[in-house]
Order: sequence, then structure tokens, then C-alpha cells
Amino acid sequence: MFRLRTFLVAAAASIAVATGLIVSGPAPEAEAVPDTIPLTITNNSGRGEPVYIYNLGTELSSGQLGYADADGTFHAWPAGGNPPTPAPDASIEGPANGETLTIQMPKFSGRIYFSVGEKLHFSLTPDGLVQPAVQNPDDPNRDILFNWSEYTLNDAGLWINSTQVDMFTAPYTVGVREQSGTVRTTGELKPGGYSAVFDGVRDAGWGDLVHNGPDGTPLRVLSPGHGVGTGDVPADAMSDYIDRVWEHYSSNTLTVTPISHEPDTKYYGTVSGDVMNFTDGSGEVVTSFNKPDSDSVFGCHKELDAPNDQVRGPLSRTLCAGFNRSTLLTNSEQPDPDNSNFYQDPVTNHYARVIHEQMVDGKAYAFAFDDVGAHESLVHDGDPAEAFMTLTPYE
Repeated sequence: MFRLRTFLVAAAASIAVATGLIVSGPAPEAEAVPDTIPLTITNNSGRGEPVYIYNLGTELSSGQLGYADADGTFHAWPAGGNPPTPAPDASIEGPANGETLTIQMPKFSGRIYFSVGEKLHFSLTPDGLVQPAVQNPDDPNRDILFNWSEYTLNDAGLWINSTQVDMFTAPYTVGVREQSGTVRTTGELKPGGYSAVFDGVRDAGWGDLVHNGPDGTPLRVLSPGHGVGTGDVPADAMSDYIDRVWEHYSSNTLTVTPISHEPDTKYYGTVSGDVMNFTDGSGEVVTSFNKPDSDSVFGCHKELDAPNDQVRGPLSRTLCAGFNRSTLLTNSEQPDPDNSNFYQDPVTNHYARVIHEQMVDGKAYAFAFDDVGAHESLVHDGDPAEAFMTLTPYE
């Protein structure tokens, strides 16, 4: 059931769909974004092990997959094999504890990985790069402490986030410095927040999501989006809530305004049997959703598939967020903008709940469409002067 994952990044498009931001061209009357901008990485982790940095993704000017070195120079991946062949060593020696390193970020859509203690293992298939998939017990990176940030830098600026969609592990923040000198950051844990996430997931009864390293110390918490597949979360974890939602909207209407900058675009959902049908203002059915299971909810896929269109995709993202945040029964108008209403039902995405609780600004990317309503840990600037990544303490 475990599949090798190929790195075919389309982050610019996915960010545009998820946030409603236009990232396909330069901002009106803005100065052109340079070909590279500096990324300053600071190691405040308190750990003494070496750190390795990787900048992997798609070069936007060519569409080629590859990596960038410390100077921001792009290197295309060579052809891979089947079985997968080792990828070239794309690592950059990172800063020691208490030090900083500045590298150049090119116009890319991809990921900044960092690993602690040892280098990551990447390989290539004929389709591209095989990334770490630590939900697979046979993955060679399973016992390595690592994490990553996702970003897009293009003519419209920089989008960079901290992500917990796949797992919660080595803590870090991301930031951007505007041309004015203002710095905005996100992803910072509260004091004691790192340990509190592990404890909170265990207290919720989802302790099997915690993966320990060879020395017995916790390495990461796997997201329930992977946990259903691995058996670390019960396959019926969300079933009671899903059943109650389906029953409620058999006799009530769910109103969804899925695109934030189009407040007059509304759809109306009602359940008939195992199907929720959405109609537009004229009463025409525009799309329908089969009753989802827990895996569909946690992964925002399968029955909650979200194509890159203007109707089903936005509706699916909103439904996915409402299920994970457990707001569909308390607010029939979605998305619910008030995060004080999130995760209040006993049946909810406890992984996402705990992570959000431990963030200084309350924002996180704890499931695929946590950006619905702008509750994600992302910073954007249309004319960035510098980007930041700070490795923070494990407390």
C-alpha cells in the first residue's frame, strides 16, 4: 500500500487555488522580482548535530525538475531508473547551532528540506525524484530527523510556509523581509509547544501516530492523513461525525461561499441518501459528493477530491476544512471564519487541533486545505527582499 512518491511540483497552481491569490504573473506596477533572493537560515535549535539543507523543485522558467545549489544555480536531475537509482548529492552544509547561513533561492516551486545529524536519501525513477515517505517503515529516511518548507518564488513574489500536512517534527519558522524592512514570520511554537504536541496527540488516544527513533526518543508525529493507511488511527475515527453531518443536512441546507473574493458566489448543499448535492442560485446541480470516510476527510482526497477548477475544487476544499475542524454542525454557512469554533466536537482532527493550539499565532498547515479561511502558516510578499528559515528549540 506504500507507493514511491515522485516530485512533480505544481505549487504555484495549488497555492493560487487554495488561497485565491494570483501567482501567474507580476503584480501591477511592481518592480520585477529578481532571479534569486537570499534565504537566511538560522540554527537556534540548541542541538549540536550537523544540519544539511536541500533546495529541490521545479525551475519555473523551464519546467524542469532538479535542485539549486547554495548560489541558486539550477541543476536538472539526470535520468532515473527502475528500480530507483541514487540521486546526486544535492545537500548544502547548513549552519551549526547559534550560526546562520545565507543561500540564494531561484524562481522555483519546491521545497527546502533540512535534516539533522545525517544526510537524506533521495533516488530517481524515470518519472522524477522519489521523496521521503516515512509512513513506509522501509523508507531509508524513516530514522532520520528532518523537515521541510514549501515555497514558490515567481514574478508575483514569494509564498513560503511551514507545513505539518504529512508530519509534525523538527520545529522551525519561516519569514519574509519586505523592501520596507518589515519582517513577517509564522510557524513559531509556544514555549513548551514542541513537547505539548506529542503529549496532546497521545492524550487524544492517537499515540500510535508518534514515531520514535532508534534511541527511543520521539522523531515525529505522523499526520492522520497517513495514519489511517498505516493503521495508526482507526479507519472509523471520523465516522460518527460524518454520520451526524449527513443526517443533519438531509433536512437542512449547507450554504458554501467557497471563494473569498467572490462573496456572491454561493452553493447550497443537501443530502439525499449517501450523496450531498450542491446547487447554484438557479437550483441547478453543479456537483455531488458521495458520503466520505475518515481517510477521505483526513487526506482531503478520494470522495473529497479537489480538481483545479472553479466549482468542485473550491467546494471540496471547504467541505474538507469543515470536517477536519468539526464546524459543519455548528455553522451551516461555510467556511466558518471564527477559529474559536474549530475542533470543539469530541470527534475531530485532534492532530490539527493540538498543533494549532501550540502555535503562537494559531496558524498551521495541519491538513491539506488548512488554508481555507487563511488559517495556514504562510507568508507572502509581492516584492520580497529576503526570506528566512529559523530552526527553533525542541522544547
